[in-house]
Amino acid sequence: MRAALVSDAYRGPVNATAPQPVTNREFTETLARTLGRPAIVPVPAAGLRLALGELADVLLTGQRVFPAVAERAGYQFRFTELAGALRACLRGRAPVSASARA
Repeated sequence: MRAALVSDAYRGPVNATAPQPVTNREFTETLARTLGRPAIVPVPAAGLRLALGELADVLLTGQRVFPAVAERAGYQFRFTELAGALRACLRGRAPVSASARA
């Protein structure tokens, strides 16, 4: 976000997403593996809809959003895969990349 604010290379809306989108199921399974815990109980769709209304559809169907503007501007992601990013975050070692400090 900082890079988009300070660099003229960014124009228009910028998707603050990872370069490799995953489904909620993939995210949950990867997080469970990273934590060394099972991911066996899915959240029921009806419960999400009751709690979140229309917002639940975003979680249930996904968005497949890509960071095209950031990639065109030359942003270098420190982590291109979810597992590495989660491991770093959970260890408290997710340093800000050089291009984000720009």
